[in-house]
Amino acid sequence: MTFRSTDPAARERPFGLGTVRRFAEGDSAEQLTRLLHLAYADHAAAGRVFFASYQSAQDTAYRLGKGECWVAFQGDEMVATVTVAAPFAAPEGYPAPAGAGSFWQLAVEPSWRGTGLGQRLLVLAEERIAALGCGQIVIDTSSQASELVGWYRRHGYVTVGTWRWDVTNYESVVLVKDLLAR
Repeated sequence: MTFRSTDPAARERPFGLGTVRRFAEGDSAEQLTRLLHLAYADHAAAGRVFFASYQSAQDTAYRLGKGECWVAFQGDEMVATVTVAAPFAAPEGYPAPAGAGSFWQLAVEPSWRGTGLGQRLLVLAEERIAALGCGQIVIDTSSQASELVGWYRRHGYVTVGTWRWDVTNYESVVLVKDLLAR
């Protein structure tokens, strides 16, 4: 699987002392999977089994192929990630507006939490989805993760429904943000 892109949006962007760039050929799906497991470990410990808390490296590679994966590096260390897709191929019955974009696997290595890196990746995801031609974003997270639901609401996301994925042990709250209302 090749992850190189000629897209000018794929070039590196600085953050603090590190960089954010598209996942590329030569990057490790295993390293990304370890990051996801670390970032979602607190949720799993609280009984919310996000798919990213246990997915295999093969699952990670498959999910990378469904969108643009962006990764933040501090030196050689992968410290955060988000994957965006626009438009989002929602399953039948999922409460998403037609043509909306989405992102998933927004993850920050625990020692980097509180630095603003997660918010920077959220803004990057929104900018990429808008640049790819979508005026709305749909996401979901555990309805039990009140801190995450609140964080998304503070960033302009509104609850539009619920969904149950077969790879998690919880009901998800589905949230939408209108990018045109900025």
